Amino acid sequence: MENEYPESRRRPDALRLAARALVHVVLGGLALIAIATVASVLGPTLALDLATPAMAAWWTVFTAVAVQGVPFLLLGTLVSAAIGAFVPEKVFSRLLPRNPALAVPVAGAAGVVLPGCECASVPVAGSLMRRGVAPAAALAFLLSAPAINPVVLVATSIAFPGKPMMVFARLAASLTTAVVMGWLWVRFGRDEWLRLPTAPRPRTDADTSRWDDFRAGLQHDFLHAGGFLVLGAAAAATFNIAVPRSVLDVFTGSAWLSVALLAVLAVVLCVCSEADAFVAASLTGFSPTARLAFMVVGPMVDLKLIALQAGTFGKAFAVRFSSVTWAVALVSSSLVGWWLL
Repeated sequence: MENEYPESRRRPDALRLAARALVHVVLGGLALIAIATVASVLGPTLALDLATPAMAAWWTVFTAVAVQGVPFLLLGTLVSAAIGAFVPEKVFSRLLPRNPALAVPVAGAAGVVLPGCECASVPVAGSLMRRGVAPAAALAFLLSAPAINPVVLVATSIAFPGKPMMVFARLAASLTTAVVMGWLWVRFGRDEWLRLPTAPRPRTDADTSRWDDFRAGLQHDFLHAGGFLVLGAAAAATFNIAVPRSVLDVFTGSAWLSVALLAVLAVVLCVCSEADAFVAASLTGFSPTARLAFMVVGPMVDLKLIALQAGTFGKAFAVRFSSVTWAVALVSSSLVGWWLL
């Protein structure tokens, strides 16, 4: 009898913790939106008084990117945390064909209906491999989930109003890259390149652990990705204001150079996939194909993803996989952009 009472209290306590974390994150997101909205109204005027028109323009671009991106970032992290905490890994393994070549396109297409951010895709792919899913299929899902999920596609449609072909182009180029990378691993991948992640320690209370995982994942993803959103917005504003037009003309005058430049910037800026469309939309000096490359490369190859992959699967894997993914994403974006945009 002494052990039953604490056990009966565990589930209500876990529910209260999860509800409290959800309320804090939602209220925090609304507060950020309110603060950014007020700042976007007062910021340019204050900047004109204290600095220069260039500072006012920088603040306008920065707040526009941040205000538009925060709601989608919040929604994406909510869905991602729920999937990571409550959907068993065995569900994915049962839905995939046993043949790795056939499992790759199925796993890639699963990213359309299973939202998640790029930060969560690496541990999810590792858990799939531990459950017996073919590495090629898990890697295809790793690339597609943060790039073509519903939250990202809706955010892209909002960032590019009246341009539905940009949404279709992002879907086609990203899915093509994920499937091609999966098939390349089936054909050329080697076991010694991939260090399979170790299994986690067993849990003593499944229900409490799930709610704890949801709370921890929600807080981590929102704060972590929100920081990268702010940095990406600041970088985009700085890029628009500080880089001379003569320098941009060197790249914007050449279709290939502009695509390559934004593909490199996507790796460096590390903008979350739920918000990178708004950053791409602000880069008005570049061609639609170049901005498409920014949105395709970013969710698949950036500095934080390379670090996550190196820590999870090993440095040898991260170097090879990231470099080839960048090249495939660049070619895919160029071809799809030439075809649709």
